[in-house]
Amino acid sequence: MTERRLISSGSKFEEEIGYSRAVVIGDDIWVSGTTGYDYSTMTIQPDVVAQCDQTFRNVAAALAQAGATLDDVVRVLFIVPDRADWEPCWPVVKKYLGRAKPASTLIHAGLQTDAMRIEIEVTARRTRRPA
Repeated sequence: MTERRLISSGSKFEEEIGYSRAVVIGDDIWVSGTTGYDYSTMTIQPDVVAQCDQTFRNVAAALAQAGATLDDVVRVLFIVPDRADWEPCWPVVKKYLGRAKPASTLIHAGLQTDAMRIEIEVTARRTRRPA
């Protein structure tokens, strides 16, 4: 049986709510919906583009712990409360996912707090096993 490994970012939310930043089973990695919090300071920028960039850095950190990169992403879900916030994020999305070009879905929905302007969830499949 393949081992199930849990990855944490150290976010207080993971402990308080009871979830993992990511779950790894074999070469498959599921990264929870992630927002633009800087987990080292537990702060979030008001600008959606800055949040999108920080969110991808948070997702990349979780993937790195799993032995993967953003180039291994095969599926991505974007959630934005305000549809006007989506288009300004496109250059950031292309910067981080332009090589992987994963399957993608966008949903407009409320997030946990009004400060959160984008949430990103990814699924990845490692192409190379970590050494």
